[in-house]
Amino acid sequence: MNELQGKIAAVTGAASGIGLATSEAMIAAGATVVLVDRDAAAVKAACSRLGDHAIPLVLDLLDPEDCAGLLRKSLALVGRLDILHANAGTYIGGDLTETNLDAIDRMLNLNVNAVMKNVHTVIPHMIERGSGDIVVTSSVAGHFPVPWEPVYSASKWAMTCFVQTMRRQLIKHGVRVGSVSPGPVASALLADWPEENLRKAKEAGALIEPKEVADAVLFMLTRPRNVTIRDIVVLPSAFDI
Repeated sequence: MNELQGKIAAVTGAASGIGLATSEAMIAAGATVVLVDRDAAAVKAACSRLGDHAIPLVLDLLDPEDCAGLLRKSLALVGRLDILHANAGTYIGGDLTETNLDAIDRMLNLNVNAVMKNVHTVIPHMIERGSGDIVVTSSVAGHFPVPWEPVYSASKWAMTCFVQTMRRQLIKHGVRVGSVSPGPVASALLADWPEENLRKAKEAGALIEPKEVADAVLFMLTRPRNVTIRDIVVLPSAFDI
């Protein structure tokens, strides 16, 4: 308990799913968390429930001005930032030929570009302080070419590369970078899954809960500073991939 006492974090996509579960886990461990989300009502309701150590910040990361303001607006609320959990993302499954072109742009902008921009924005602050943690929500699809989700899988392969390169760039500054790569999580991201696939996964116990991913993130953040968990893959035991 209280392993993150005094730490200040920002979590993107924090109003639901993995982002909300991670925010809850960090607050329970003693941190103050800026919950970043574009859904104003949901993020404010979450903060009201979580108490004084939960600070709402309404941003649309697909809006360039909002995205660029992540650090500035966070610092205006909490003064410094020790942890960034770049978690916001979206999902597209199915055959590429059936995928809407605008949806491809939206997903790559959120899953790849916004993460890179958020990290770009916060690292000067962390470098100046000589310490920090950056955790990116990736996916098992970033380690295996999943044939029924080519766009999503490609976006997460990009994050696998990005995390590994940024870890090498930043470790000399005392900033750790790692990713958590879940298998299928029971969350809104699976809304686009084919109904038959989702039904079979639930029946087979091939889904995990957001809290189980949050536990892995907390493990990463609470290692001694001489230890970096570069990537942790969290799978339902019945998930066959």
